[in-house]
Amino acid sequence: MRPLAYIGGMSIRPILLHPDPRLKAVAKPVTAFDESLRRLAEDMLETMYEAPGIGLAAPQVGVMSRLIVMDCSRDDEPRRPLALANPEIAWRSEETGPYEEGCLSIPDHFAEVVRPKAVEVTWIDLEGKAQRERFEGLWAVCVQHEIDHLNGKLFIDYLGTIKRGVITRKMEKLKRDLAREKPHPKGHEAAQL
Repeated sequence: MRPLAYIGGMSIRPILLHPDPRLKAVAKPVTAFDESLRRLAEDMLETMYEAPGIGLAAPQVGVMSRLIVMDCSRDDEPRRPLALANPEIAWRSEETGPYEEGCLSIPDHFAEVVRPKAVEVTWIDLEGKAQRERFEGLWAVCVQHEIDHLNGKLFIDYLGTIKRGVITRKMEKLKRDLAREKPHPKGHEAAQL
């Protein structure tokens, strides 16, 4: 497998904010492993690192394809950018644990979600080759969170109705506030979250 070479200089794409119907839709399988897929993956990594985040799914940037990127390496470790097309969880540990999750599509909101502590995932890399890896800890949390995005599920869907509703109303207000912002005097648009 040729490693994904994150080189920077790609395009930062706007991240969709909840509620947006595209975030609740099921993404379609990737069928073409070509330069456009590689470019999408590079753009998604650039967007993820800039946000900053540790994972991003294609639907979060408005592309309804089963592609996720992630890099859960710590600050003292070299970067390990991964791009997974058509990822599927092949095995889940029986042992579960809570982790406080957040989401680039739901900024400034966090909640504890219980997930399997380890998962084995199969996917197709950007060269069209089948891959399989076991993820544990934060990597396991991240890959499960991003695969949920491909299935139209957000981390707040694991919460109770009241808490989910409160977060959704706050996000609706944030989107209204952002829509009211006027462009800067010289025609530059306001910064995007």
